[in-house]
Amino acid sequence: QVQLVESGGGLVQAGGSLRLSCAASGRDFNNYAVGWFRQAPGKEREFVASMKKTGRNTYYTDSVKGRFTISRDYAKNTVYLQMDSLKPEDTAVYYCATGVGSDYLTSNVYTNLRYYNSWGQGTQVTVSS
Repeated sequence: QVQLVESGGGLVQAGGSLRLSCAASGRDFNNYAVGWFRQAPGKEREFVASMKKTGRNTYYTDSVKGRFTISRDYAKNTVYLQMDSLKPEDTAVYYCATGVGSDYLTSNVYTNLRYYNSWGQGTQVTVSS
């Protein structure tokens, strides 16, 4: 079982930037797709961004395209979410998770939280207007 720990959240003004990190323990982390999800108060957890195991494809929800960038450092067993031009509606708890171990499945597998299993505890991001 992979264990994940998110960090990097905080309070930022609209238009600002944050970089979230998700550090994994367990040598199998690099064998899975990784994803970022978020959950705002009173709302369901939603997909934000994901990357296939080998990094050959990335996916983003429409509302963050052009502003957020997912990346991973295989040597450090860490995945990042660079968030630029932040908006108040980005306020949420952000979670990272590990997904499937294949790069050859349909795209919905990489964007649907039902296909993700190991989850971190989350990190709070608050964007003030």
